[in-house]
Amino acid sequence: MSVERPLEADGGWLDPGPFLRGVAWLDEGRPVRADPADTMRLPWDTGERAALPIGVRLEFTTESAHALEIRYRATVPGPTDALRDLAHGFALWNRHGMLTEVFTEPAAEAVVRVAISGGRGPFTVHPPEAQSPVILGVRGIGGPIAPAPTAPRWVVHGDSITEGWWSTRPAHGWPAVAGRLLGWDTVNLGYAGAARGELATAEQLAGLPADVLTLAFGTNCWSRVPFTPAMLYETTRAFLDLVRQGHPSTPLLLLSPVLRPDAERTPNRLGATLGALRDAMERATRDRMAAGDGRLALLPGRDLLGPEHLADGLHPNDNGHQVLGLAVCTALRRAGFDAC
Repeated sequence: MSVERPLEADGGWLDPGPFLRGVAWLDEGRPVRADPADTMRLPWDTGERAALPIGVRLEFTTESAHALEIRYRATVPGPTDALRDLAHGFALWNRHGMLTEVFTEPAAEAVVRVAISGGRGPFTVHPPEAQSPVILGVRGIGGPIAPAPTAPRWVVHGDSITEGWWSTRPAHGWPAVAGRLLGWDTVNLGYAGAARGELATAEQLAGLPADVLTLAFGTNCWSRVPFTPAMLYETTRAFLDLVRQGHPSTPLLLLSPVLRPDAERTPNRLGATLGALRDAMERATRDRMAAGDGRLALLPGRDLLGPEHLADGLHPNDNGHQVLGLAVCTALRRAGFDAC
């Protein structure tokens, strides 16, 4: 049941900016996931997905508030993940799990009230990403709220799997799972259908503040735009070179493509299997590590998931996202990146 209400005239609204997390860039006050000053160099599909505020959320603490009100504007801007289109909820989480969820509909401008339980926080509210909501204001009911403490900023770049496709809620995607476990501020730059090693994206990542970086592209280099292993080897080297120009010593984990049964031994239009493309990415990463990049780590993706973890033969289901998030979290900790 929705408890969405018309916008009230009374005050007490706080600027949402200090409460927002997962924000990469702002375009006239609206969170976007590609540099608005550098969109002309990006493929069209990347630009389309970057307009959705995937991973953007509110984080706060409170001593006494029994509810949070969020003033927002929401519309459905274009094609989105069909499964997540069903999840039109503002979900309140703490680090242990979801506490409550309030379902809404797109609105020109409205207020939603989310009941608070579970102590002082910190709390996270995941808005309904499919509605592309713009948060206009927040306020505590029954007591004040404060922005949650800042955390290490983890920038994650990848494709639809990173964006969270086939997870049933924004908080279930693997970057959200791992970020929650690590206590980090996850910035999700997953672009469904894209993330093919575009060098303009690498340059944007180089200019984006980050305490830790993770790259998880490559699957769409088998299908959407076919690569050969030699092409992907050189693309991976160039991508890493450009990212390192802005982040010469930032901890960086590369996750190679996870299992895709129909592609592992099937040649694409240029004769490359996904297995061969994965090997090329991993070889390029290991070569750079051997050349002295001591802040670079590799997580081979092939054996992290099984067929039972895939919802459609490609994208993980909720359990698959959980398994993948745990694996990434473990890899970051083993590399010592959680101490950054």
